[in-house]
Amino acid sequence: MFLDEHGDKINGQWTNSPTPNQHDILTGSTAEGTLLAGKTCDDWTSESADMTAQVGHCDGLGPMQATTGTYTSWNSAHENGGCNDTAPRGGAGRIYCFAID
Repeated sequence: MFLDEHGDKINGQWTNSPTPNQHDILTGSTAEGTLLAGKTCDDWTSESADMTAQVGHCDGLGPMQATTGTYTSWNSAHENGGCNDTAPRGGAGRIYCFAID
């Protein structure tokens, strides 16, 4: 399970998780961790319903609590529903921050 900035578990698809599911984390990245061009909601500045961003699953779980397969990646599981509203497909507007050392 991933924790938020307050140390609280992020609602996911794990057994007995609180609802709503909020495991989608905005990353804009490939599974290898590199930029996925055009999938960052215009560098996180757009609220357009016509644009999408790539998300990962912070709980590492796919449908039916799957632990393997396409939808389990922590940083690149699928596109969100639109930059205007991250909630419908399991998001809460959370974003991973990556730093270069």
